[in-house]
Amino acid sequence: MQEINGDKLRGHLETLILSTLEQGEAHGLEIVKRLDAAGSGILKLKEGSLYPALYRLDQAGLVKGKWEGESTGRRGARRRLYRLTRKGKKQLAQGRQDWMDFVTVMNHLLGAPA
Repeated sequence: MQEINGDKLRGHLETLILSTLEQGEAHGLEIVKRLDAAGSGILKLKEGSLYPALYRLDQAGLVKGKWEGESTGRRGARRRLYRLTRKGKKQLAQGRQDWMDFVTVMNHLLGAPA
């Protein structure tokens, strides 16, 4: 199967991120690892796509970020942990329904079985 990159995920990336956070809070690298594992290595997400999406989700109140670790002056000592909010859970349910509706329409248009 062909690798899926961020461009092909546009419009669905936020729902995928929310679904990974349903498993529990995580920092950015952990989110990437979860998506990679769930997609059997086919899904390739870069930080340049992930962090702007996390920022948008945080600003919308769908996730809540908090800093973890001590600031020691070393790069990478602190990282931001994200968790799914109640509002995020509702949005995830809506995102799943939107995806199912999209797949149904595409299958109908392309002649694939529904």
